[in-house]
Amino acid sequence: MFDKLKEVEAKYNDISERLTDPAVISDNDRYKKLMREHKQLTPIIDKFHEYESAKANFDEAKALLDEGGLDKDFKEMVEEQMLESKDIIDRVSDEIKILLLPRDPNDDKNVIIEIRGGAGGEEAALFAATLMRMYSMYAESKGWKTEIINENPTELGGYKEVSFMIEGDGAYSRLKFESGVHRVQRVPDTESQGRIHTSTVTVAVLPEVDDVEIEINPADLQVDTYRASGAGGQHVNKTESAIRITHLPTGLVVECQDERSQHKNRDKAMKVLRSRLYEQAQKEQTDKIASERKSQVGTGDRSERIRTYNYPQGRVSDHRIGLTLYHLEQILNGNVDEIFDALITADQAEKLKSEAE
Repeated sequence: MFDKLKEVEAKYNDISERLTDPAVISDNDRYKKLMREHKQLTPIIDKFHEYESAKANFDEAKALLDEGGLDKDFKEMVEEQMLESKDIIDRVSDEIKILLLPRDPNDDKNVIIEIRGGAGGEEAALFAATLMRMYSMYAESKGWKTEIINENPTELGGYKEVSFMIEGDGAYSRLKFESGVHRVQRVPDTESQGRIHTSTVTVAVLPEVDDVEIEINPADLQVDTYRASGAGGQHVNKTESAIRITHLPTGLVVECQDERSQHKNRDKAMKVLRSRLYEQAQKEQTDKIASERKSQVGTGDRSERIRTYNYPQGRVSDHRIGLTLYHLEQILNGNVDEIFDALITADQAEKLKSEAE
């Protein structure tokens, strides 16, 4: 581990030096790339220096105790310093191990979230709207920006499907475990008998990808335009500004009608298409590597049931990590850090276990 830390420190120092080079500063793309690397390495270097400081204090205290001849009060003080330094060494060593785990290259990216109503008809559509509100409120609490890409609303205020982008530093790292089937158990407003209904909603979380990461041949695209419409089929504008893009080799279809500009809708649709193709390529890659499955919290498969929201009991249960919380209302109001933190910790624990094997 310490050989690796020395390598990281050497790389960090090299990047720090290059960031002061006028030739680098004048090259905006190169400078931004180096700044991103510098930012990623800084937490590791800070912990490494904290470890080295604690180790120096421990060694100093041990040397004094080994020499002997200390009076009682001073000896107790040195022993206390030695114990405190040992605790810091143990804690920081564990933190460094986590920081040195292979990093998900998508963690810093913006995300595209797609929510679709599943089993349960209108009740599923209403819960799709509830989940969108939850993620939007969470994004707002982080100071992130939310932007609708496409929506297919219902007359009662739900969504048959809705896709939106969340732009913010580290958005994907926090939201990436949300892909899968979310189940809701509650008494619908329309149910006169007071029976609990179970409905499902599917969530997909995709990292936003750049043009250079996914190359799309324009000849592989079929682009159709149509008039945007709202709930109940009413036209919300009279021009054919909505865009439908079909990727012919894969059959993937992306629609966007949120903007009044056909050009803007096309740009948004292409972002979604790139992200879906990227997700597909990643899935093919991870499917080939069985061991990677073991080091993930869930598979990210859209068909996997990951969480249940039980209204009568005010309960939220994440089935992947056995976590149950009893503050449903706060969670649906965007206070989901407790769940996200638990998922990230469980994922790190699995990866540490795999590294040790």
